Amino acid sequence: MNESSQKTQHSMIYLPVSGKFLIALIGSVAWVAFSIWAAQAWLTELTTHVGIVLAVFLVYGIAIVPGFMNAFLAISLLLDKRPPRTALSVYPPISILIAAYNEEASIEETLVSIERQNYPGELQVLVINDGSKDGTATVVEGACARYPWITFVDLKQNGGKARALNIGFKQVLHDIVITVDADSFLYKGALTSIVERYHSDPPNTRAVAGKILVRNSRYNWITRCQEWDYFHGIAAIKRVQSLFQGTLVAQGAFSLYDRDALEEVGGWPECVGEDIVLTWALLKAGYRIGHCEDACLFTNVPTSIRQLVKQRQRWARGMTEAFAKHPGILLQPRLSTFFIYWNLLFPWLDLAYTIGFIPGLVLALFGYFWIVGPMTLALIPAAFALSLLMFSIERRMFKQTGLVVRKNFQGFFIYVLLYSLILQPASVLGYLDELFKRPKSWGTK
Repeated sequence: MNESSQKTQHSMIYLPVSGKFLIALIGSVAWVAFSIWAAQAWLTELTTHVGIVLAVFLVYGIAIVPGFMNAFLAISLLLDKRPPRTALSVYPPISILIAAYNEEASIEETLVSIERQNYPGELQVLVINDGSKDGTATVVEGACARYPWITFVDLKQNGGKARALNIGFKQVLHDIVITVDADSFLYKGALTSIVERYHSDPPNTRAVAGKILVRNSRYNWITRCQEWDYFHGIAAIKRVQSLFQGTLVAQGAFSLYDRDALEEVGGWPECVGEDIVLTWALLKAGYRIGHCEDACLFTNVPTSIRQLVKQRQRWARGMTEAFAKHPGILLQPRLSTFFIYWNLLFPWLDLAYTIGFIPGLVLALFGYFWIVGPMTLALIPAAFALSLLMFSIERRMFKQTGLVVRKNFQGFFIYVLLYSLILQPASVLGYLDELFKRPKSWGTK
């Protein structure tokens, strides 16, 4: 057999999804075994200061369990060979829902980006103004005169994003429904790409999450580090979840849904995290949720620490709402359930980081390395290595879609080294919000 024949035969070797899952699981368990052995001295010393229970809570919550997750993520990314989406002979008609609240400054550009898509099928766009107090209604009414495919639903009373989407859903004409945030900009070909991915994915797919990127990344250091969060972390997690048959969040900012499946689960639930709760309802019904990594939408992200904290509070609260509404999903025998069990661990990990790692940094400044010391510093190279892997994958996708990764070194170092100092305490606040049933507010992110 000549060399070219060997290469062809090698390229035809198929590794099933279950096999990839098993390899990732074995590799990450092996990493955890090594980490537990390496952390014994750290655990023993910390036990002398805080006791065995708190020491285990902190060491495993700060290093061991996150290490397992990162190892599983890295191995899975190396094994991920996504099948190409294929062009369709006929593109189906689609309906787009845009819920808007006080989006006077951005809704026009969002509609322009849809018009520039040149989607090759029939298009219906429903803009639902959820009682905006600014000039959103006036801007949309002006757009209606230029774009005949827009249907304007003007709600005089603000009632929340889920209610607005459900009202718009009643006027949907087509079997494919796509949600787009009112302050976003669709990159060229995004609608075509996400529809092609939906038709190329396994037949039990009922939703596809698009790729969300940061539009206002140049605004300040807060938006610069979020650029890496969306480009790296969020994108990688969705890739891996999709690989194992169940993206856990078809985000409201840009996702495709099957109309019949939406009706089956009752549409968008009235809660803070309506998109995650809806996604889990679809997973619980036995459906698959995909991810289209090259259907890109650029959105505005929070520009202040206060806004960022509020956003991540809502995300954390949405996760707790999903567990409260769909506890039975933990009993489903499917690969995606593995990641739902991960979510059960997040309150522990966020709390351990908040009450352990952050105070440990302060103690380390005064020479007390009980929590933050050589062992935790050893995790930094691993974090950079994982980031490099994520970067290489996403840069390849960017190149294929005609995008360019801009230089953002400041944002990268903040993202890798300091970003969690904001996000994980914010998540703890979100869990407390839901625990004490604090008032819920309209949020789009």
